[in-house]
Amino acid sequence: MAFARVVSFEGVDATRVAQVASEIENEPRPDEIPATEILMLHDPDANRSLVIQFFETEEDYSQGDAALNAMPSGDTPGRRASVDRYEVAFRRTV
Repeated sequence: MAFARVVSFEGVDATRVAQVASEIENEPRPDEIPATEILMLHDPDANRSLVIQFFETEEDYSQGDAALNAMPSGDTPGRRASVDRYEVAFRRTV
């Protein structure tokens, strides 16, 4: 069963979204964050963002969660409003 780390951010403008996307696309995934996929949603009118990271195992989730919680706030898309953990009940890519 896969797990998802869902984080909501406030104070995220389009410039910051582009910067974060570029960093993620152009830098290798850190070993301490064994996510299999990352999805970033942005509401430009509300300056909010939602980041979903998928992990294959609970151990991978715990390792990634600890590393992400230790990140300096300047490395995140904006002000972290919430962090939630979900089991992935269903997933389909078309």
